Amino acid sequence: VQLVESGGGLVQPGGSLRLSCAASGNIFRLNAMAWYRQAAGKERELVAHITNDGSTIYADSVRGRFTISRDNAKNTVYLQMNSLKPEDTAAYYCNADITTWAGQRWTGFGGQGTQVIVSS
Repeated sequence: VQLVESGGGLVQPGGSLRLSCAASGNIFRLNAMAWYRQAAGKERELVAHITNDGSTIYADSVRGRFTISRDNAKNTVYLQMNSLKPEDTAAYYCNADITTWAGQRWTGFGGQGTQVIVSS
């Protein structure tokens, strides 16, 4: 299974970005998917989570500004980030909980993440 994140970049405070994460490989079913982030010198933290029926949860720091969504036909999860703040600067990682064709559960992160820098 591979998870490939994209969409990061440099944006001014108040701006928007849309992150994407495409899953590929031995996938029978995508279960929950999530976005995490890790700022320099800090631990990785959960940003947003979405179940396979579309239920979502958000970190308090992003609720109302970020929206997680998914396209099951494309095995892709998105993170729409609005009203970005300098404290949103971090590497963003996709996480997925997958059932393989052999019936096994696989959970893991995308390898490289995508960098988001919010600065004027």
